[in-house]
Amino acid sequence: MLQAIAQDDERAFNGLFLEYHQQLGSFVFAVTRSKELTEEIIQDVFVKIWENRKDLPSIKNFAAYLFIITRNHTLNAIRRLAQVKEKQEAIAQHYAQAAVKEAMPEENLYALLDNAVDQLPAQQKKVYLLRQQGLKNADVAFQLDISVNTVKKYQQWAMQTIVKLVKAGPFTGLVIISAAFL
Repeated sequence: MLQAIAQDDERAFNGLFLEYHQQLGSFVFAVTRSKELTEEIIQDVFVKIWENRKDLPSIKNFAAYLFIITRNHTLNAIRRLAQVKEKQEAIAQHYAQAAVKEAMPEENLYALLDNAVDQLPAQQKKVYLLRQQGLKNADVAFQLDISVNTVKKYQQWAMQTIVKLVKAGPFTGLVIISAAFL
């Protein structure tokens, strides 16, 4: 089967997917406890297998190889989620500090965030907004006709840009100045 997949046999690849996806999904779900994340990770694993299909015939223990790839993708996804959560918490903390120090209305906080999103490059903005609507990376990739990896990269860049713009927002200097007089 691996030899057939290496020779671009999509039916063999589909058979491989059907043989392993349930077992891998159970493993990933036990770690992530998220159906959406599990589906995304399993999809990424099989995309990687397809992209590296020419190397498949040289693999001696495919089940071990598949488990290792799945484990690595799962750990990377968990790390990415932790990073995103950390950035979101940093943004929320920044907003909270600015609101407390400046008694800034909540509407201004949303305006600051909206302004940061508006400054994103077009593709990053599209990806960010579609992900905020709850679409999965694969759905965003399909809708924008780009790869899943590109979606992930654009989302990462968008978050970095938003954090940078919020931290450099018009209220940051006022917060620092007012904190110096406390």
